[in-house]
Amino acid sequence: MRKKLLCLLSLATAVASAQQLPMRLWYNEPARYFEESLPLGNGRLGALIYGNPSDDIIQLNDITLWSGKPIDRQEDAGASKWIPEIRKALFNEDYRKADSLQLHVQGHNSSYYMPLATMHIVDHQRAGAVTNYHRSLSLDSAVAFTTYNKGGVTYTREYLTSAPDQLIAIRLSASKPQQINTEIQLTSLLSHQVKAKGNQLTLTGHATGNELETVHFCALLQVNHKDGTVEATDSTLQLTGVTEAVVYFVNATSFNGFDKHPVKDGAPYTQEAMDRIWHTKNVTFEEVRQRHLADYQQFYNRLALSLSADKKPLAIPTDLLLKGYHQGNDAADRYLETLFFQYGRYLLISCSRTPAVPANLQGLWNPHLQAPWRGNYTININLEENYWPVFAANLQEMAMPIDGFVKALAENGRYTSKNYYGIEHGWSAGHNSDLWAMANPVGEKNEKPEWANWPLGGAWLVETLWEKYLFTQDLQYLKTTAYPLMRGAADFCKDWLIENPHTPQELITAPSTSPENEYVTDGGYHGMTCYGGTADLAIIRELFINTIAAGRLCGDDITALEEVLPRLHPYTIGKDGDLNEWYHDWRDYDPHHRHQSHLIGLYPGHHITPTATPSQLGYAGTASDLLTACEQTLIQKGEKTTGWSTGWRINLWARLHKGEQAFHIYQKLLEYVPAGPRRKGQGGGTYPNLFDAHPPFQIDGNFGGTAGVCEMLLQSNVQFDAEPQTIIELLPALPKTWSEGEVKGLRARGGYEIDATWKQGKITSATIKADKGGIITMKYNGKSKTFRLKQKQIKKLNG
Repeated sequence: MRKKLLCLLSLATAVASAQQLPMRLWYNEPARYFEESLPLGNGRLGALIYGNPSDDIIQLNDITLWSGKPIDRQEDAGASKWIPEIRKALFNEDYRKADSLQLHVQGHNSSYYMPLATMHIVDHQRAGAVTNYHRSLSLDSAVAFTTYNKGGVTYTREYLTSAPDQLIAIRLSASKPQQINTEIQLTSLLSHQVKAKGNQLTLTGHATGNELETVHFCALLQVNHKDGTVEATDSTLQLTGVTEAVVYFVNATSFNGFDKHPVKDGAPYTQEAMDRIWHTKNVTFEEVRQRHLADYQQFYNRLALSLSADKKPLAIPTDLLLKGYHQGNDAADRYLETLFFQYGRYLLISCSRTPAVPANLQGLWNPHLQAPWRGNYTININLEENYWPVFAANLQEMAMPIDGFVKALAENGRYTSKNYYGIEHGWSAGHNSDLWAMANPVGEKNEKPEWANWPLGGAWLVETLWEKYLFTQDLQYLKTTAYPLMRGAADFCKDWLIENPHTPQELITAPSTSPENEYVTDGGYHGMTCYGGTADLAIIRELFINTIAAGRLCGDDITALEEVLPRLHPYTIGKDGDLNEWYHDWRDYDPHHRHQSHLIGLYPGHHITPTATPSQLGYAGTASDLLTACEQTLIQKGEKTTGWSTGWRINLWARLHKGEQAFHIYQKLLEYVPAGPRRKGQGGGTYPNLFDAHPPFQIDGNFGGTAGVCEMLLQSNVQFDAEPQTIIELLPALPKTWSEGEVKGLRARGGYEIDATWKQGKITSATIKADKGGIITMKYNGKSKTFRLKQKQIKKLNG
């Protein structure tokens, strides 16, 4: 125990050294809506805390509880016969016919992410008014509290989700003995049964659909108590005269892998749940809490940020802090900006620790039987955005679920490529996926091609694997995991490209879409399907550049990709000075559309840079021309958009080194959105519990915002010349408002960790620690320094 306490003290000191204020969400009222509740998670189990003294609702999730079953790999075999017909229509400029033919190349839609259960802690105390109410969530400890006074007694509820113990724990206590008189209920929106016996509730059920064809679950709730009694009714537990009680909740599902039938080949979920609850028989809450803290803080405490010289704690509830944002209280504003940044890191630790099951559109937290957009994996931006901050924000372990998920996508995606596109090499994935790693184009033969017919989800998603290598420099990981998957995606794209009928030496995609956007041709047709869309070619160009670099490191023959890369149709700039989104200089049907997929090469990609050569860019002009066109595109898009898109635009402006504009968009992300029913015309922003308001809630805006702060403070890239060299820029997009600050633990590509302090917008000191060493060029304060570091070497720089 002493060793554990010393470890925790060491971790606490690491945060204190960066002078970051305690990071805490708190409220003086219970939550009424999902968007006011406080989220907890251990990567698999999630809880939403409402904190009502009379009926405390805790909504529960398990990230492996979805509807459906493994895909049929022969679905729509032969659908590829329609591809030549679509191409023929496109090259005859018959876009209406192409749109209609696309419906033939659509498969089934994704499964649903399911809600698990709802726990109720119902108060049976004597009558009296509730006073001194306080509800909070500490990001520093990942522990939530509800406290209040009633009848002269102070009641406290402490909540946590533990990854080491794979459970949710809630401690109920009172300031006077034997004052807890409570009923505990467990129910579910799904088909279920509840049984009570002794001090335990057992909840069993299954996801929507045929019970013989979908995921089953077993949840167990156990109460350990001091004084008083715990009695079981048919389906509840009654606590009477108790001084302290600890509620433990565990769950297991029959999900046994993306390709295993959840019933016929399901996991032994009942036995797993029983094993997990058995381990709570002889454990104390304090022991669970200490293990939880040691586990959580080893990740969270790696990075600390301070954006203000004011170190006094703020006595402003979080909802009021958000409502009053940028109304003249600089200390409050800087605290909220830091809190939102760290909240993104907290959420990522909380929802991304399950092998092959990444954070979905809701992260982990979904109270609805039919989650918005099915709560699925949308891989035309949203799943990618979930993982944008994972490496820069020093949480590389949280990217682990992506590895297994992409492997599963590739397995299914080989069949998708053959069935729908007639391509025998490599693999592809479409717009949506789910727990079963479905890779087919979606739409069910009747949805809009603008989102349903898009085969480049896998090609974009493997960039996360390449980023993991760049940040960790783990060559074994590159050789065994990342490169084979990248190469498979590249092989599909190589065969998907066809010669441009207008310029045969060029290669384009056909059919093509720009995800979820629509065009108007010069002839007035309002359509979706085209050829040679810029977003397609940007993704493929980025993929080929990265795969060629990876192939060289792995000693593979990448000649075929090297020959194809320079033949890709180049970027073009429109008559309005913007980067063309379509092959032709057509106008967008919605000029302010939330997607800006044709800017992928700027961010999250790396091939539109100030130092890029024309051959690298695939553009005959200068890099400056393309950067200016990207900026003009963002200006045309405007500022009013959805939450995740706002998060993306922060990063795009930061990459352009436009700190004031990046910060302005960050402020837009932090605009207050009320909880409850969605209001007509409501745009993006932030809910009272700091969840991103798409609206409704989508977690990618939280992660995009955190990534944006990282991008404003530090940018890095690796140039693969004769010897790889890392370029690191400090404060590349710093707004004047953040003229003084300190950051500890930012990560840079190449395998480096950075601490930095600055005043009046200039670096005063910085420390670089090398994981494996190499050549670095540091850019800061208008100067550039190049040097070499050895493995584990630390170098200090002065302003």
